[in-house]
Amino acid sequence: MTNEKAYIHEFIDIRGTHRADYMHHMAANWSPSAQEDREQLLFGMWAVLGSTGHWPQVCNIWEEPGLDGLARSFGAEAVGPGLQNPKLERWWERASEFRRGGYDRIVLPAPWMPTITESIDAGVRATVFAHDLIRTHPGTAPDLLEAAREAAVGAYEPFGWRLVGAWTTAMRDDDEAILLWAIDDWSAWAAAEKAQRTDAGLLAWRGVARDRATDQQRILLAASALCPFRTGRQPNRDDQVDWEE
Repeated sequence: MTNEKAYIHEFIDIRGTHRADYMHHMAANWSPSAQEDREQLLFGMWAVLGSTGHWPQVCNIWEEPGLDGLARSFGAEAVGPGLQNPKLERWWERASEFRRGGYDRIVLPAPWMPTITESIDAGVRATVFAHDLIRTHPGTAPDLLEAAREAAVGAYEPFGWRLVGAWTTAMRDDDEAILLWAIDDWSAWAAAEKAQRTDAGLLAWRGVARDRATDQQRILLAASALCPFRTGRQPNRDDQVDWEE
């Protein structure tokens, strides 16, 4: 099936030691209502491993019912004098205790990328992830995703890596792509990283990517307690603690 969803990709900067507080508040106290009101699913939520990227930071990815559905969500959200849905005022106030700000992207999937429901139904489970942010020559980001499908998937598979996300960033000149890998465990990450300059498949993929990319950054992510790739389900109200909507 063709993936016609749209996605919101977020990097969230955390206040002090509140990373766990933020991740629970976002998943348990936001997502159940968003599933009902916006048809928004949690694709994934992860802590950025500080040794590989900005810290303390969280990465959220939300799955939306296409750009039309996202437009409806924006219309419902950007209301009132503060351009925030008054229904969510209490939620925003609590969230502000845990986070300082962040940086979001709207990203669009490769047509062959599985939705979160498809991945979970297929039995994909993981707590370790690699996140590749790849800048490309203008107009070539979709080609980069196709190249990853053809060359990278098979190269990483023997190391216990599975490609679960492949997006281009919307509202740019098709010059940015994101690949998200679910990895068997930390040892599987290390094995692939050690083989970058010796394994024939990985070398071939790196050569293909260099022809299209102008820059690439990989960070590691650890799945949050309520990440669907960890739990095999969407967050629900039974996950809430000391919270009434």
